[in-house]
Amino acid sequence: MTRNSYVSEVLDKVRARDPHQPEFLQAVEEVLDSLGSMLDKHPEYQKHRVLERVCEPERAFQFRVPWLDDKNNVQVNRGFRIQFNSAIGPYKGGLRFHPSVNLSILKFLAFEQIFKNSLTGQMIGGGKGGSDFDPKGKSDAEVMRFCQSFMSELFRHINADCDVPAGDIGVGGREIGFLFGQYKRLKNEFVGVLTGKSLEWGGSLVRPEATGYGSVYFACEMLGAKGQNISGKKCLVSGSGNVSQFTCQKLLQLGATPITASDSSGWVHFKDGMTNEMLNEMMALKNVRRGRISELADKFKNVEYHETKKGADHNPLWAVKADCAFPSATQNEINGADAKNLLAGGVKVVSEGANMPSTPEAINAYLDAKIMYGPGKAANAGGVATSALEMAQNSSRIAWPFDEVDNRLKNIMKNIHKNAFEASKVYSWEGNYVDGANIAGFKKVADSMIAQGVV
Repeated sequence: MTRNSYVSEVLDKVRARDPHQPEFLQAVEEVLDSLGSMLDKHPEYQKHRVLERVCEPERAFQFRVPWLDDKNNVQVNRGFRIQFNSAIGPYKGGLRFHPSVNLSILKFLAFEQIFKNSLTGQMIGGGKGGSDFDPKGKSDAEVMRFCQSFMSELFRHINADCDVPAGDIGVGGREIGFLFGQYKRLKNEFVGVLTGKSLEWGGSLVRPEATGYGSVYFACEMLGAKGQNISGKKCLVSGSGNVSQFTCQKLLQLGATPITASDSSGWVHFKDGMTNEMLNEMMALKNVRRGRISELADKFKNVEYHETKKGADHNPLWAVKADCAFPSATQNEINGADAKNLLAGGVKVVSEGANMPSTPEAINAYLDAKIMYGPGKAANAGGVATSALEMAQNSSRIAWPFDEVDNRLKNIMKNIHKNAFEASKVYSWEGNYVDGANIAGFKKVADSMIAQGVV
């Protein structure tokens, strides 16, 4: 593929500015390379230097987070918030608490969030934040003290009409509660400044389920475009947290069969397929007992546990024969070798529940094979879409019933698929959801930026 000259020019500038941010550079290159044919037809984007502007955050904060552990020792972590683009609405994107968090990872996530949020059709811009704090193994009191310290700085930069964070890896209901409590204490106001809240104080039904459900709904739309459905399909799922759990739940509800799950220690193969009983046990294991996935193999027959081998060039989970794959763990979990194994094992559908879980080599393998591939910015947009629905409910001081929110989510995912599919037909090849999602998400943001002037 010949790269558009304007894209090459901008990529060279971004690489020169941020040479030590590999995840961010990967995300920028993946998006910009999809835009070439569209840029050829719309020279106004180059005239207004939209690519240079959209690749640079509007602002980025880094701050110290000191806190006391249970032994009264002072600990210090780094906190971040990237407010990347507000052309179509207030910044929206999660907070991630994990030792791997750094500026590159958060810029990649925030950059992706711009176009993902645009695809939802809602008025939300792109942002992301977090800390290298690890909540694993910490007491509730330690997590509370950390969250209070983190919010004591972050509160200066967010509000319901400017920047509305949510949860991400390491930030669940417990952390959102502690963060919200400190914000309310400091600002003396009860507003929807965070999403993912408990139902009792402003949360939305379907928000916990939304990312997993949405990735399945998107897979259903891809299959539907080819006259197929998901019932009866065997499905590989990675992860065992929130996204994985509700991906499995929706698959089971629709007659499909999840056959794998994983965590950082290893993965399990449900040889006869996951049952609702197994799913309920996985939820209790991860949400309540915070145990390891291996315990499922101890409890149930025909469930095999495989320990993760450090330094391996591929993950055997992706070599299990199946029809569909739902990577739902973390970025770059599927490499080129894994993608070849997926294709050899019969997978015809990949719908990403995680953010950028496939490496560029893996994505190229999917596109060369012309399988149905839903990239994360489209397939996992259900989470942020439902966060925006939570914002709408908070603004109106009302709460919608489960079915109403779920139906809105289904329609949002249907529209995301439709817009990406239509854009792929105009600017690429029919069914190339990578190009389609990037172009459909970009155009709305770019047109808004031009309309608002050089800001």
